[in-house]
Amino acid sequence: MDHHIDPSTFVFDIATPLHAEVIMVSNQRTILNQLLEQYRLALDPDDTPDHFFEYFAAEQALKDFDISSDEIESGLVGDGGDGGIDGLYLLVNGQLIQEEWNFADLRKNISVELIVVQAKTHNGFQETPVERFITVSEDLLNLDSDAGELSEIFNEQVVELMTRFHAVYKELTIKNPSLKLTFVYACKGDKPGRTVQRKVGLLKQAVEGQLPACMFDFRFLGANELVELFRRQPPRNYLLPLAENPITVSAKSGFVCLANLRDFFAFITDEQGEFRSHVFESNVRDYQGATEVNEEIQETLTTPLSEDFWWLNNGVSIIASEVTMSGGKTLTIEDPQIVNGLQTSREVYKYFNETEDPETDRNILIKVMVPDDDESRDRIIKATNSQTSIQRASLRATDKIQRDIEDYLKSHGLYYDRRKNFYKNAGIPRAVIIDIPYLAQAVMAILLRRPDTARGRPSSLLKTDEDYAKVFNADYPVHVYYVCVQAMRKIEQALKSNSLDVVRKDRSNLRFYVGMHAVAGAAKHPLPPAEIAKFDVDRLDDAAIKKSLAVVKKLYEDLGATDQVAKGPQLLQDILRYPAHGEPSDDGTIPAGETKVEV
Repeated sequence: MDHHIDPSTFVFDIATPLHAEVIMVSNQRTILNQLLEQYRLALDPDDTPDHFFEYFAAEQALKDFDISSDEIESGLVGDGGDGGIDGLYLLVNGQLIQEEWNFADLRKNISVELIVVQAKTHNGFQETPVERFITVSEDLLNLDSDAGELSEIFNEQVVELMTRFHAVYKELTIKNPSLKLTFVYACKGDKPGRTVQRKVGLLKQAVEGQLPACMFDFRFLGANELVELFRRQPPRNYLLPLAENPITVSAKSGFVCLANLRDFFAFITDEQGEFRSHVFESNVRDYQGATEVNEEIQETLTTPLSEDFWWLNNGVSIIASEVTMSGGKTLTIEDPQIVNGLQTSREVYKYFNETEDPETDRNILIKVMVPDDDESRDRIIKATNSQTSIQRASLRATDKIQRDIEDYLKSHGLYYDRRKNFYKNAGIPRAVIIDIPYLAQAVMAILLRRPDTARGRPSSLLKTDEDYAKVFNADYPVHVYYVCVQAMRKIEQALKSNSLDVVRKDRSNLRFYVGMHAVAGAAKHPLPPAEIAKFDVDRLDDAAIKKSLAVVKKLYEDLGATDQVAKGPQLLQDILRYPAHGEPSDDGTIPAGETKVEV
């Protein structure tokens, strides 16, 4: 049932409250439509309004998580055979899970959340989308269903995401994780009617019938809620009350201070009482740490001791763009990023959330530093974490080569987001933001000629030192990174065009193969890094891309045109049997010297 009230069908006296309410709803919808169009043109003008609304709704639904634009896009599944679902996101401890993951270090206090999104452009909340949630939940929450059964109903991407949830939750079951299932229904309407809300009650019953321990949440995001979420930005300035006057040599360089534990808890907690993950430096915020260390910190917090907390704990280190001392022993910290002390912070948050009568007369040691430049900032991050067991991979964004790439791409109008969501939060258009995983995928596909790896392992490409050194090598000309990423951007833009008629799922599966084939084709032969750095990306025109697409797409379809084909080895082998332009050699082999690029 459509509960939308069209103001054009009613005539009211201007003074009536109902008339004013209808005008307000209409105004909010107008504002939302204008916002959507301006935002779409700024972020991705080639995107369709319908698909962009799906992206926009998912972005707002995931507002409290630190998720990049590419990660949001990876969960959008609305492409036919989706059961009416437009987005599906699995998070463990607030971290998006995109592929197989090692959960060995997670032992307790584990949270699993599945967020299911529907985004419809209609002007009122309707019953049908909620009914689709009910239908989909039967398969989504059936942990015994297999991929074969699901593939008879859903498209391949939905099946992959569902089975990933099943596998992750079953693997973690022995560790007693909390499970939360959040359904989000977004449209351009106002408020849901009673019949729609009753359907939500039926959905809740269905969910709890299959997983009784599951926490259920349902969110209606209408025009007003979407606009408010879009406008909501994290504050830049944070107040930190101090226990005593701080120690400082110069206010410009920073402070060493003590803060009451409750005041620090408030500092790392938002208005909804949630952990403020965005105030933790992006390279270390996902670090879980050793369980025994967490337990020792928690024991220090919960056990009555004569020693103050800061005597027994190293405290936290914060970098900021500016810090000032205001009246009443309070620091005003601009753009704080906690770079060391994540475990302590998490345990303090847990202590105040789980303890009925927490002690409030203890203090924590805090260092607040104001680095002069990014190089100093990165040295601080490395130094403050050098004595912890934090993985080297987590600190790679602080490497000199990463800063060099950031500076070089910026000179070409691209913004390299080596600090996750730094440029997104600064309001830079999505179309010119390049994040680390995307650049790694482009280099892996074009330079290293491994599009299968680029497609199949996007979030784990750089976890080992060996893989990292292959992609980010100081011996490569820095221009090679621009060539790889700009070539991929041109290819993706071409694949989105209506003239090539490539559906969204196939775009994701084909893009890296087309990138490898098109660059090699335009250059006549595979190129080493120094030669790729000389490659003129402007030569990669639509005609060359279309020719490469024809080769890649045919081989892809011959193998079944599935996600697994794109992630497996056979498609790459078949493509490499083709010279840059033309058919395979008579004997079906690859011409000598054209099997790979030496790096």
